[in-house]
Amino acid sequence: MATIDRQTTTLALAHALSAAERGLPVFPLSATKLPALRSPHHGERPPVHCRGECGLPGHGVHDATTDPAAVRALFAAAPRATGYGIACGRTPYRLIGIDLDIDTAHGNDSVGALQQLALQHLFTIPPTVTVLTPSGGRHLWLTGPADTTVPNSAGRLAPGIDVRGAGGYLVGPGSVTAHGRYRLAPGTARLTPAPCPRPLLRLLTPPPRRPTGPATGSANTPEAPGRRGEGLIQFVLAAHEGQRNTRLFWAACRAYEHGFGDALADALTTAAIRTGLTEQEARAAIASAERLTRGRGD
Repeated sequence: MATIDRQTTTLALAHALSAAERGLPVFPLSATKLPALRSPHHGERPPVHCRGECGLPGHGVHDATTDPAAVRALFAAAPRATGYGIACGRTPYRLIGIDLDIDTAHGNDSVGALQQLALQHLFTIPPTVTVLTPSGGRHLWLTGPADTTVPNSAGRLAPGIDVRGAGGYLVGPGSVTAHGRYRLAPGTARLTPAPCPRPLLRLLTPPPRRPTGPATGSANTPEAPGRRGEGLIQFVLAAHEGQRNTRLFWAACRAYEHGFGDALADALTTAAIRTGLTEQEARAAIASAERLTRGRGD
């Protein structure tokens, strides 16, 4: 088994270096699709706001680099890496990932939903790099303009459609996870990521939130969780297997966006544990949501 692990890591490094040569910032992933390097801040009380300023590896997507020597160093520090992540929103491509999940058991037709959006908003998805996932889904790679920041989202565009933008990452083709291998769709290997159609880009970048007025609290006063917090908790509790992380992450993002993320973190963690996540997994997802939403205001 150790030999197979070394071979898998070697292949993952080779794929990562190839992606880096194309200008895609990469970092090592474990078989769970999570960053393979343990955070140097493990054990510190959250929230932790370091994005690599400490100079040590282990900051997830913030470790991503196109420098071959740095990529090799990251993989050398992660001997059990089986894949690699590609940071979205970074130059030169400013990659946007459209993640189309397949969930026939719960009636989610993400491909059909995207087609419906295309008809409704008058755009077409151009030929572009497409990665097939082990679950039968696919990742469409698109590029964004320099003056637009696309946020991450889960199910906001339509059920089963997740978006990977600034601060997010995609699992790179050639990566091996606990559920199988990610691979390029036939006929797309020689393509470059296509520009995101403008109508779709507008859907991916919601308008800025309006300032909170005196009746609902000042801009400097966090909103109380109230019924909205209860709704987010129920949203997490209703997660089926395969949805738990994404629902928790989405709920935590909404809570932090509205100023009561810290107040709701423990309740969200408890709800996630009831759905089958471990406390460590739950708190990691909530911390990621906190970092992401905080980064949107930087």
